Amino acid sequence: MPTVARLHEYQGKALLAGAGVAVPEGAPVTNPSEAAAMARRLGGRVVLKVQAWVTGRAAMGGVRFVETPDQAEEAAAALLALKLGHFEIREVLVERALDIAHELFVSVAIDDEARAPILLLDAHGGSGIEQRAGSVHRLPVDVHTGVRDDALADVLRTSPIEPCHHGMVIESIRAIVTLAAGCEARSLEVNPLVVTAQGDVVAVDCRMAIDDYAVFRHPELGIEIARELDHPATRLERWAYRVEQLDHRGTFYFAQLPVNGTPGTPGTTGTTGSRGLIGFHGAGGGGSMMSMDAISRLGFQLANFCDTSGNPSAGKVYRAARIILAQDGLVGYFGSGSGVASQEQYHSAYGLAKAFAELELSIPAVIRLGGNGEDRAVEILRDIGEQIPAEIRGYRKDDTPAFIADRFAELVEQANGARWSPRARTIPGFVGSGYRFPITHGTVWIDHDRCDAPTTALVIGNSSGLLVEDNGRPVLAVSADDVADRDSELVALEIECRRAARPVVFVDLPVEGLD
Repeated sequence: MPTVARLHEYQGKALLAGAGVAVPEGAPVTNPSEAAAMARRLGGRVVLKVQAWVTGRAAMGGVRFVETPDQAEEAAAALLALKLGHFEIREVLVERALDIAHELFVSVAIDDEARAPILLLDAHGGSGIEQRAGSVHRLPVDVHTGVRDDALADVLRTSPIEPCHHGMVIESIRAIVTLAAGCEARSLEVNPLVVTAQGDVVAVDCRMAIDDYAVFRHPELGIEIARELDHPATRLERWAYRVEQLDHRGTFYFAQLPVNGTPGTPGTTGTTGSRGLIGFHGAGGGGSMMSMDAISRLGFQLANFCDTSGNPSAGKVYRAARIILAQDGLVGYFGSGSGVASQEQYHSAYGLAKAFAELELSIPAVIRLGGNGEDRAVEILRDIGEQIPAEIRGYRKDDTPAFIADRFAELVEQANGARWSPRARTIPGFVGSGYRFPITHGTVWIDHDRCDAPTTALVIGNSSGLLVEDNGRPVLAVSADDVADRDSELVALEIECRRAARPVVFVDLPVEGLD
């Protein structure tokens, strides 16, 4: 079953078959012996194709035709060892080879200008379609009735396909269009849809991506992560997606990038010539892209792309930082995004400060939090940096991405090759026995034993009205429902107590998979 919104060829073909479109007989395999067994079952000539989200697989050596089971076993071993870009090959599709008489290119996509689906159809499919863009017909697709039969017939009439096969071709194309609409596919490409020498119409290849925002309406597809990743989801991407699903305040997008050839593979030096591997934390698409360019130009390699924007809670930013710092071999943490964000930047600063303090960050961190409350955000990061081994620098909207990238490079040089190893968070000793109350996906703990009068006053004064004094100790002043989603205020309270050297509050926000 698919795990991400971009489907493998064999997954798309299973849907095509269910929609009534013929596909070659075969199945995916994960090792050479399975390939031999499948070739033996199919009999005769078979084709083996790597399952990876790349174009031009044949030109890259990712498609092989063989005649015997022994050849299939040998070919599968070679294909599973291939590296296509940064893709790790985990599956190979073994199918019966067909005697193809004619190929067509069929693609259902979304026309952004028309805001409607469109069918791209060329009576000459197969490889090289990009170079034949001028011959591709663009046929409108009605969201209620699909594509018109007469429009399809007009295209086929000028093709070399014999008229006796036109009806079956039209039927298959209509089924492809119907499937795309039914699954809310952002794109569905069959290249080629073939007419065999025996007169059958068969979908020989398939590329399909489901609209990220429609995945929740299609549990039958078994998609675990509504992201169009270009690789199988890593464990950190799974954990990050879980965080996003549990908290819809703001956005949190996380994707691991190729390190030493494979997304999510731990690295210690990055690529040849790299100045090191960094954890990247952006905020806002355009600003994040500029920041990525600025740090990449200095020779650093990004271990991940991360974006927390749209006014995320402090707890969400905290969990994002925890996941970024679950990667091995980082030489620094680089956070930079939009310089004109309308969100209160100190919420993000509090979340970052909590993560850095819990993990006792020991590599340089440069954070640009431009926008509302930026001065307060910089002060928070500065003060927390004085309590932990790491050099932490906060910057404002007037500090350009290029400027802070230079400052980051200087700090990394001063760190003399220090690299990050993921570690367990530090949890105060009073957790488990002190005063506590639940919040959404977490628990707040207060060390009443250390709450003398000044400390209690500090806690209550920074609690945003959530706590009151009871017998000299801070206790909850509102209902459980009223405090459930107030993690931003409570994380702020914890950090303010830390800044005042009175760490009596701890907001336990576990990250599934890490804690």
